Amino acid sequence: MNRLAGTTSPYLLQHADNPVDWWPWGPEAFEEAKRRDVPVLLSVGYSACHWCHVMAHESFEDEVTAALVNENFVAVKVDREERPDVDAVYMEAVQAATGQGGWPMTVFLTPDAAPFYFGTYFPPEPRHGMPSFPEVLEGVRGAWADRREEVGEVAERIVKDLAGRSLAYGGDGVPGEEELAQALLGLVREYDAKRGGFGGAPKFPPSMALEFLLRHHARTGSEGALQMAADTCEAMARGGIYDQLGGGFARYAVDRAWVVPHFEKMLYDNALLCRVYAHLWKSTGSDLARRVALETADFLVRELRTPEGGFASALDADSDDGTGRHVEGAFYVWTPEQLTEVLGAEDAALAAAHYGVTEDGTFEHGSSVLQLPEGTGPADADRIASIAARLLAAREERERPGRDDKVVAAWNGLAIAALAETGALFDRPDLVERATEAADLLVRVHMDESARLTRTSKDGRAGTNAGVLEDYADVAEGFLALAAVTGEGAWLEFAGFLLDLVLDRFTAEGGALYDTAHDAEALIRRPQDPTDNATPSGWTAAAGALLSYAAQTGSEAHRAAAEGALGVVKALGPRAPRFIGWGLAVSEALLDGPREIAVVGAPGDEAFRELRRTALLATAPGAVLAFGTPDSEEFPLLRDRPLVAGAPAAYVCRHFTCDAPVTDPAELRRKI
Repeated sequence: MNRLAGTTSPYLLQHADNPVDWWPWGPEAFEEAKRRDVPVLLSVGYSACHWCHVMAHESFEDEVTAALVNENFVAVKVDREERPDVDAVYMEAVQAATGQGGWPMTVFLTPDAAPFYFGTYFPPEPRHGMPSFPEVLEGVRGAWADRREEVGEVAERIVKDLAGRSLAYGGDGVPGEEELAQALLGLVREYDAKRGGFGGAPKFPPSMALEFLLRHHARTGSEGALQMAADTCEAMARGGIYDQLGGGFARYAVDRAWVVPHFEKMLYDNALLCRVYAHLWKSTGSDLARRVALETADFLVRELRTPEGGFASALDADSDDGTGRHVEGAFYVWTPEQLTEVLGAEDAALAAAHYGVTEDGTFEHGSSVLQLPEGTGPADADRIASIAARLLAAREERERPGRDDKVVAAWNGLAIAALAETGALFDRPDLVERATEAADLLVRVHMDESARLTRTSKDGRAGTNAGVLEDYADVAEGFLALAAVTGEGAWLEFAGFLLDLVLDRFTAEGGALYDTAHDAEALIRRPQDPTDNATPSGWTAAAGALLSYAAQTGSEAHRAAAEGALGVVKALGPRAPRFIGWGLAVSEALLDGPREIAVVGAPGDEAFRELRRTALLATAPGAVLAFGTPDSEEFPLLRDRPLVAGAPAAYVCRHFTCDAPVTDPAELRRKI
């Protein structure tokens, strides 16, 4: 056992038995490097990362390689999901130096934490033009011993370059019609009209861009925007990236046609996509969108919910293939022979045709990823349902992929929003209950008495790392969604506490935002990135939550902060719309108002329930909802909203102007 044995990160614990003498990130490791006068080997990854596992098995579990590391370096292992700030700072350096990045990330640092040599995965022997990891270790050791002055100059230059980078976030003003139209045109140019999605392989689910397209359609009526969103959603749902038996999406597809996934399943992807499909259903009434939203929500609850009521971070890509070997995708793929073994020859033939299982296979070693190829309609829906149930039951007998059980605040916020909305839209109160339980966990375990957040917890025990901007923003987003569907104003209050801390601790001049708080641990650079990656950036997520909170409460300070933060979208939206999709979605809400909907009446009144249901179905971008009795103190939006002639009523306001109250659901529908 090394020093990682006492940590709570599942990723770090995977390395606790390595012969490498790992240290967790902290001042003690760098003090040890100074004492020994050796460089620091920084290795960053996460538990569901396939190539992290490969490098661990090839190098970090190897006694000879470990001895080379231990003799010449202080080795520090970081879980990027626990310390996104550390990951962001050194990834920026890796990308600046090499033009690319990824995980595992391998960086060599001076004892002052300044980087001087970079890489990602290194093989155990030279391969495809890459040096072996032992060669890299020897080269860095030699440079440190014989060319120390040169190493110091390189490190100093890199730190100076990083510190000198200033972010031009767009200056004054918020994005308007012109910028959003240009962003749409940019997405059209990169759209894959044949297969859905944007760009080539590998192809990632463009969750945030899809939200923008749906909101743009709702505001402008653009049929092209809706078609891109709908076709992409259908292509993903039919592809191998979607688990056709158990629901839920894999991280990305390695090909352009969504056939072969990289099999890990992440909480954040599934939370974001669950919400996208629910919103697509609101816009189109699509049966496919409804099915996928509900199946994805059920996957989240069934496979990622923890005993404490939160949601685990990820399922691994690899599992035992039945021979003792851990193989990527083993849990999910099928051969024709395996189908026959479970189903019998006749049903196996139907299953192979329905799910695209071929003799040659669509994956490796003659196995196929299940998909729904075009033209495979359910000729016999009951028979297909029986086949799917039997295959799922048989799959449950296989060894399951590993699960990263840590609860990340930000990603749980995304899951809360998705489950709350999906449960409300499809009359699934159990999903709203699961969202509420996750929110309760965040308040009890992750939030202290001053509303400061801890980034992670495990087994109901808070970790030691402070929350970053995305934690505050996404948890506030989840609480705001929960308030809107439950009518419980406490969640609005909790969101307000978090967003006040965003204003106090994360803001910079002119509306810009930092990813870490003013009093966070000082790194070689304070991270600040407005662009979306796998999740909305903390910057644009904060803008969205601030805008919704302002609409709910009338707070000018929060609206002004949201508008200031959206200056970056004015600059980046027309140039790089794929990478700031959530900022574009928030900008659509800003242009539309967003609309504020207040529904008043008695909870048991059928007319009140009809108005509330109509309000939940609003497609107006970013519309906020409050409902309750006319004398309710739960929501500011309900103040001074009387019944109309004794009947339940709905009030719709935008841009500080309110329409006359309505009592007819059809009239409310036209307004929202």
